[in-house]
Amino acid sequence: MHVQDSRWSSAVASGATMSAASGGRPDGTRTTPLRVDAQRNLEHVLRAAREVFGELGYGAPMEDVARRARVGVGTVYRRFPSKDVLVRRIAEEETSRLTEQARAALGQEDEPWSALSRFLRTSVASGAGRLLPPQVLRVGVGEERELPEHARLPQQRTQPAGELRLVSEQRAEDDGGAAELLDVVGQLVERARAAGELRADVSVSDVLLVIATPAPSLPDAAQQAAASARLLDILLEGLRSRPS
Repeated sequence: MHVQDSRWSSAVASGATMSAASGGRPDGTRTTPLRVDAQRNLEHVLRAAREVFGELGYGAPMEDVARRARVGVGTVYRRFPSKDVLVRRIAEEETSRLTEQARAALGQEDEPWSALSRFLRTSVASGAGRLLPPQVLRVGVGEERELPEHARLPQQRTQPAGELRLVSEQRAEDDGGAAELLDVVGQLVERARAAGELRADVSVSDVLLVIATPAPSLPDAAQQAAASARLLDILLEGLRSRPS
């Protein structure tokens, strides 16, 4: 299984800053409407970026995004003045999508386990979890005991074995709605735990790891879908509590 090893900082460093197109702002937003062809190109770029970053991580070059979108790399940079801007746009959109999925599960499912499992199945199917900003997924050293269970997050960076630090929700507040996502997923986790349906040692970080960990890529789409569904079934069984 592959957890998104995005190397966010390298994405920032490798994003050669270029001038924004006329009518644009440094953050990639625009003050004037796009022409139809320009809007179509923007949609192609965003769709390609989701696919490329989802498959290869946020360290993938802009040229890969341009090839997947079937546009020139200059077109990508006209929409997004640096790679960092594109990366943040994708991460924020996918974090918002996950938050909406979590809220829908929370509001539409009365049973706590049904709500949590619905969120997991929906988010895995959408692939949004693989595009979470790495500030949400962290691995470090120390401090785990100082944090409330629901606020613990693994840091997405390799460390020597046994050195795992879970960082607080506060560290993710500046990352495009990540704190809101953590809050809603935390409610799903707490409800399922309080109902005795979720293992007592399962935290928000474990849930995020589930949605950020896809099945291995397979050449056949049907096999891929079956493998992904099977993997999720196994992970859900691992999260669920068992009568003592």
